[in-house]
Amino acid sequence: MSKEAQGLLMVKERLLKRKQELEETLTQMSSERVSDDQVQDPGDQATSATMENLKTSLQNTEVQELRRITRALEKIDDGTYGICADCGGEISEKRLKMFPNAQRCLVCQEAFEEGHG
Repeated sequence: MSKEAQGLLMVKERLLKRKQELEETLTQMSSERVSDDQVQDPGDQATSATMENLKTSLQNTEVQELRRITRALEKIDDGTYGICADCGGEISEKRLKMFPNAQRCLVCQEAFEEGHG
């Protein structure tokens, strides 16, 4: 097995492990309840609403990461992993080591964030 193939296998294992962790976290979060349905005063209601919003925000972030990981795994399987979704150039090995689910090279990612920030 080539060094490149071994590297991809390691990345795939890392992504699969993180995917499993996210799936478990999301399953747990979806079954947790923020309040116990007891009568609450306005302060408790505000706290419960804030906690529910925080939980929803965290779930959305986790779901987005799960989607990026799924796309990265698909790209590994179809041979397009490490190729920038915007410019078609290679994503640096250093960037992929830090962010194995990166979809863009650093230049394109910065441009994307400027356009969506």
